[in-house]
Amino acid sequence: MVKGKKILFIVGDYVEDYEVMVPFQALMAFGFNVDAVCPGRKEGEVCRTAVHDFVGDQTYAESRGHNFVLNATFDEARSESYDALVLPGGRAPEYLSVDARVVALVREFAEARKPVASICHGQLVLAAADALQGRKCTAYPALKPVVTAAGGIWADPEPISACFYDDTHNLITGAAWPGHPEFLGLLLLALGAKVQGSDKRVLVLCGDFMEDYEVMVPVQALQALGYRVDAVCPGRKTGDVCRTAVHDFEGDQTYTEKPGHNFALTADFDVVNVVDYDALVVPGGRAPEYLALNARVLDIVRQFDASSKPIASICHGQQILAAAGVLKGKRCTAYPAVKPTVVLAGGEWQEPDPISRCFRDGHLITGAAWPAHPEFISLLMEALGTTVTA
Repeated sequence: MVKGKKILFIVGDYVEDYEVMVPFQALMAFGFNVDAVCPGRKEGEVCRTAVHDFVGDQTYAESRGHNFVLNATFDEARSESYDALVLPGGRAPEYLSVDARVVALVREFAEARKPVASICHGQLVLAAADALQGRKCTAYPALKPVVTAAGGIWADPEPISACFYDDTHNLITGAAWPGHPEFLGLLLLALGAKVQGSDKRVLVLCGDFMEDYEVMVPVQALQALGYRVDAVCPGRKTGDVCRTAVHDFEGDQTYTEKPGHNFALTADFDVVNVVDYDALVVPGGRAPEYLALNARVLDIVRQFDASSKPIASICHGQQILAAAGVLKGKRCTAYPAVKPTVVLAGGEWQEPDPISRCFRDGHLITGAAWPAHPEFISLLMEALGTTVTA
């Protein structure tokens, strides 16, 4: 297991949605202690995030993302208390780079040669902290002039998922959120972590308006460990996209919905053979409502269940499991509004209190919503015999 390793995130309003939450929850799932702070904010307060994606324009489009809850206070953060620093991208780095306290804190990490992992526009903060001089690095391509002017040795991110590790200076850089699997893998390397038992293949059942975090966090977290992850959708092929939905609570009686990222599928649904996979992941959102009507989807779920292969389902994903008849006699949870469906399907309802609570009953792993991802992913790793040690 990871023994006492602590990682600090410095974030701010309109940090990129994936670029904060994917590494934040993935690292917690792997066993690290992770603190996220923002200047001028305290533990429990929120930062608004931005969804950045390419939708046919000359540059990325932006829309509102989730609200990201801070779990530590910036004024109490000390570099000596942490083993590594993560700087997500988005628009937040623009103004964080002119905050003297942020710049000083980042410089302390760099001067101590502690691992610093920065992605996309996060390198603006590194440039301001004079932490790029003589270091090989990449960034979102539009930052090349800044990186070069700051003395960095520019590395072209080709493809956009390419990441780089300057092991002399303990600097990990990436260009954008498609690079998260390699980005996280390099950070694990810099922290001296060892991953065992990750030679696994996982299937993910996707559909339009699945919840944005509930598909990408587990997919990229598992890829970072070395898993092969095939994300499929009925009627779609490799490279096709599914639109996602951002579900969050913002003061109303139920969650709000906003457009999320476009999620690129990595395999063809029509050629799925359950024998080839070690586990199944079912994200939530609105997609499960109609996927539960697809006979082939239900057949795939039943085959995983009959083979006692791990099935990890979150939020509304349990609507599919209920329709497939695999919940009878099983202890499970789900998004609370799905309780009647679970009970009618014969499941033994487990109250998700708090909402981050997950449950495992044999090969079935269930969670209520995306705040549960750290435990959700950790339980799936346990079921597959995967460990991270450092």
